[in-house]
Amino acid sequence: MSAKPEHYDVIRKPVITEKATMASEANAIVFEVAIDATKPRIKEAVEALFGVKVKAVNTTLTKGKTKRFRGRPGRRADFKKAYVTLEEGNSIDVTTGL
Repeated sequence: MSAKPEHYDVIRKPVITEKATMASEANAIVFEVAIDATKPRIKEAVEALFGVKVKAVNTTLTKGKTKRFRGRPGRRADFKKAYVTLEEGNSIDVTTGL
């Protein structure tokens, strides 16, 4: 499977937080994905872009917070995260670029 341009539209960027680092110890990587991305499309994109076997994909829809921008109330954008669990023996190093 070769990487198609639409795979880059599905997966936006890796999420690097304390919780995501703890998930990586369980052979899972966290990505920010497109809001309309489905689990099968996320699995296909990760396998094509990184050349690994995906065991499971769990997703969560995070609502944007209300924050103040220059003194005025504003709202951050909603985003979707995908927790991608890899098969044993597969790994992705998210500290390097694609």
